[in-house]
Amino acid sequence: MPPASSLFRLPVPVLLLTLAMAGCGRQDATDSQTPASPSAQAAAAAADPAAAPLLAALQKQLDGHRRIIVLLADEAQQSPADRATSSRIGQQLFHDGLAQRAAIAAQFDTLLRSPSPQRFASLGTVLDYIESAPDLFDADRLAFREVLRDLHERVGKDSSLPAVKLHQRIGEDLEALDEIERTYNQEITRIFSRFERTRAIALKRQKWDDYITHLHAQYRRADILRDYGVIEPYPMSMKDSDREIFGRDLPPKTVVLTFDDGPHKAYTDEVVAILQRYDVPGVFFEVGRNLGQVQADGKVKLGPLAGISRNLMEQGYAVGNHSLTHAQLSRTTGDALREQVLSTDTLLKDVDDKRAPLFRFPYGARNAEGLQLLNEAGLKSIMWNIDSMDWADPVPESIVQRVVDQVQKEQRGIILFHDIHDRAVKALPQILDRLIADGYQFAGWNGRDFSVARPRKGASSTATVTTGYQKSWAIVIGIDDYAKWPKLEYASHDAQAIADTLTGQFGFPSSQVIVLKNQQATRNNILAAFHDRLADDRTGRDDRVFVFFAGHGATRRLASGRDLGYIIPVDSNPDEFATDAIAMTDIQNIAESMQAKHVMFVMDACYSGLGLTRGGPSSSAFLRENARRSARQMLTAGGADQQVADAGPNGHSVFTWVLLQALAGKGDLNGDGLITGTELAAYVAPAVSAVSQQTPAFGSLPGSQGGEFVFQVPDSQEYLTADTRQLSADAIALNNKVDAAQDAKGKDEAPVTVADLQGGKSTLVVPAAAPTSDRQRAQQANDRGLQLYREKRYDEAVAQFTEALKLRPDFAQAANNLGFVYYRQQRYVEAARWLENTLKIDPSRAVAHFNLGDAYFHAGDKAKAKQAYSTYLALQPQGSAAAQARAQLEKL
Repeated sequence: MPPASSLFRLPVPVLLLTLAMAGCGRQDATDSQTPASPSAQAAAAAADPAAAPLLAALQKQLDGHRRIIVLLADEAQQSPADRATSSRIGQQLFHDGLAQRAAIAAQFDTLLRSPSPQRFASLGTVLDYIESAPDLFDADRLAFREVLRDLHERVGKDSSLPAVKLHQRIGEDLEALDEIERTYNQEITRIFSRFERTRAIALKRQKWDDYITHLHAQYRRADILRDYGVIEPYPMSMKDSDREIFGRDLPPKTVVLTFDDGPHKAYTDEVVAILQRYDVPGVFFEVGRNLGQVQADGKVKLGPLAGISRNLMEQGYAVGNHSLTHAQLSRTTGDALREQVLSTDTLLKDVDDKRAPLFRFPYGARNAEGLQLLNEAGLKSIMWNIDSMDWADPVPESIVQRVVDQVQKEQRGIILFHDIHDRAVKALPQILDRLIADGYQFAGWNGRDFSVARPRKGASSTATVTTGYQKSWAIVIGIDDYAKWPKLEYASHDAQAIADTLTGQFGFPSSQVIVLKNQQATRNNILAAFHDRLADDRTGRDDRVFVFFAGHGATRRLASGRDLGYIIPVDSNPDEFATDAIAMTDIQNIAESMQAKHVMFVMDACYSGLGLTRGGPSSSAFLRENARRSARQMLTAGGADQQVADAGPNGHSVFTWVLLQALAGKGDLNGDGLITGTELAAYVAPAVSAVSQQTPAFGSLPGSQGGEFVFQVPDSQEYLTADTRQLSADAIALNNKVDAAQDAKGKDEAPVTVADLQGGKSTLVVPAAAPTSDRQRAQQANDRGLQLYREKRYDEAVAQFTEALKLRPDFAQAANNLGFVYYRQQRYVEAARWLENTLKIDPSRAVAHFNLGDAYFHAGDKAKAKQAYSTYLALQPQGSAAAQARAQLEKL
């Protein structure tokens, strides 16, 4: 590349030759193949601080220019829906560019009005960057043409000698840019005319491809769209066929209730009242002419029944398209077919843009052209496999029997009703009564497919297919204040944190969690807690018991040569611990005396001397088998010759800190929403070993039947706010070390080898995950994003919240959380877009209004900030952020 300030001062043919050569083939490390960065701009800004604001603004202008190119470069290969999205966001970027150009012009005016004699030198610095920055392609420089024209016009009003020289320089730059635009392709051909014509064409194309490759190294289309509030969901599920859903692939005993031909002025609301009474979802397919009309000029005129549809969507029901006039579309083609489909979609979007992207062909009559049109419009054909015949049968009891018989035969499916007949209203409660009694569950539309969102109110517990527990018990012991053993620092705090996690996160009743700390943890009290509260028949066969001990451990060599481990109560004497401590054989006997199905001991102490059996690999039918098999498992912090590392974050030992992280969700190694005893060990043992001198051990006690203690990870309901707690620096540092160790060995490495208490090795096999719904996977991605946010790993958190929204586009919690991460990154405009998206999904979510107020406040939009804070106060006048909202309003 030519030296600084010379690129645009060359004669035009030489300039063009330079640019063409710079764009073809490989380039050295200092050339424009280097990923674009503001390095040249930053160097120029450092050399001339007065030019720094202008250079930063030009970098932003260039960024928008490049993003438009990335969005539209492969437009011909994009689907119609993708092209529409790219065009829409491209237009937003273009208009942002116009606003940015106006801001740059204002900066030019400010600088030119300055009395400083250095003002023209600062403008020269700006031109140096545009002309000669080594990280700019020629196509990049075209982003500055209109900016240079604005500057050319302004400088021309000054007759001083420096201004005249600057005006001439800008004019030459504009001529060069115009010539590049006019003769770009011709000049490439002229340069390579000595070669074969086909070679010149190929090289010309390669030059543009080089530039696009250069941009793709810095920008992804998906990231650009996300910054502008758009995340494209994964393609809709196509299980029944490539194009249509009939309901035959739903889980066993799962049905979808659908209602056609509405909205009706009376019966639709009556159907909704029944669905609400039984707490089940429904899907409504509506005829466009019932909603209103699309006039010849394209304007929408809604009718009075559109309000019913709006209420449906606001209450969370999916509302889909059932054509404009209920025509038989298998006989319809061309423009008439497009009107039937697209006009109704326009009407539904005008009612509420939350309309479901679902279409049902009237009479089920369709043709290939109709299915292709749905594909282009981003709609999914929803058929049915159970027909109530309520459109023909006038007798409600007959409708009830027909539906129940078909459901029993199919065992799952989509049921067709119509919300325009009173007989459907009369039959529906009887049908729901019988299906619920038979154990059926009801799926709704989640934005991508049909899934069961939550247990129905009053429905029987599904615990037997997840954890299988009736009651949950715990004994939690922590001892710092030993009288005759060395005092500890963190054990009592560790115990309280575990107790709080059990009662809070996992819902153990506090009355069934026995906590013994310091002077309470005598030998007699510990044994009494086991014998008086949990032993024999005091626990049920379907209960679980979790035991945690943090304190000293000791090992004694028996005359036989075998080691025996002990946990040390607060009143033990080091000289007599063989008689006044609690031997592992006592713990083993207690474990075998309990009726509880699953018992797990976690000992934050180091010792050895307990015979552990080796568990076999779990089968794919893990949950069902686990409900039948007892489990007696133990995880310890280390061996006899080791000491517990008490220097963990937040006043915890390293072992307990890692254990708490595992229970917070990181221990769910297979992503099925459950943490088994084996998974807990497979996460904790290698992690603790990687960051300390401890070697945790794990195994099953004799008498265990191969079962697994199970924690069910609860879905997080947290919406990120400024009050959300993040981890301390030392906690983040330790977690980073753990993650680095996992990355080094490979996160997917299986099986995991850990120590057992006899000094040997045990191989752990994590149960295979059962298939999960998109809704579950979206929740898991959101929860991972929350973990990453707490660790201040913002880019990774953004990726997880994005994944959640791809899986579930209507996920208000993930949309808020994505917006708040942008806010934390000081990307206030992007934050506002996603918080606005949150409120489109859930308008009454008060915390999102407050977050939106903060985003607009920092973005400088006082009017919108004021509106958002005011809405928050209207929704929650006594909310946790009410005082802050009022304080912000006073500032505005």
